[in-house]
Amino acid sequence: MGKPEALAAVLVALASVLGLVSGGNFLEECDATWEPQNCWTYDGGNSLSLALVSNSSGSMIRSKRQFIYGTVSTMIQLVKGDSAGTVTTYYTSSVGDDHDEIDFEFLGNETGQPYTLHTNVYAAGVGGKEMQFRPWFDPTDGYHNYTISWTPCMLVWYVDGTPIRAFRNYEHAHGVAFPTSRPMYAYSSIWAAEDWATQGGRVRADWSRAPFVASYRGIDLDVCECYGGDCVYTCAGAFGACGGLTGDQRGRMRWVQDNYRIYDYCADQEAGKVPGVECTLPQY
Repeated sequence: MGKPEALAAVLVALASVLGLVSGGNFLEECDATWEPQNCWTYDGGNSLSLALVSNSSGSMIRSKRQFIYGTVSTMIQLVKGDSAGTVTTYYTSSVGDDHDEIDFEFLGNETGQPYTLHTNVYAAGVGGKEMQFRPWFDPTDGYHNYTISWTPCMLVWYVDGTPIRAFRNYEHAHGVAFPTSRPMYAYSSIWAAEDWATQGGRVRADWSRAPFVASYRGIDLDVCECYGGDCVYTCAGAFGACGGLTGDQRGRMRWVQDNYRIYDYCADQEAGKVPGVECTLPQY
């Protein structure tokens, strides 16, 4: 076992010791909102599977609770084998126009090739802040924890307790849009994106292998419930003392970004793309 693989194993074990394994109940916390026939729970509602059976028939769940700020967490085992053309997601999003959204998307690949971990943030309907990674572990071999932390200060994406990305709130200081006023739900889904998901659309889904199944274990929502109105301000007050990452967390995030980041919108030099001011500012 090489150093990256050994460190990954240590981090997974550490996540379990620190209680980062999700354990909430899907039946109590979520509703199936798209193609419920392709979604099933077991283990008393503590485990769940979502299936993609055709290019137009996947599945989605959504949390029953709406919230502003907090932490949402689950354990996922991604589609095994040839997962080309598939996208498995875990994200938060508001509803309506000019929506806010915080994304984890897992872009499938052909057998033997790694997944892409895709992250993005939308604020007031504007996204374009993608950052992508190769996993330093096999996300189809057992369950791994994926966590989104949302506070008035910053967003943080965690994998097995390790922060892989942070996005600080520079809205008031520098005019960078940040999700602060629209309550969100937590979502998970699986769907087909053959035209772009795998190697830019070059590799399509092999539908003879369907159904493609992603499995989940536990969902934890440590959130401030909010359905609009004054709770927007109450929740902001409840999380107003938020701080940044610790020195150890910053070190682990740098390790991931130095070794496994494959795309950063801030470094995209394509014609016409101008990095936002946040790209020049500290993110943690």
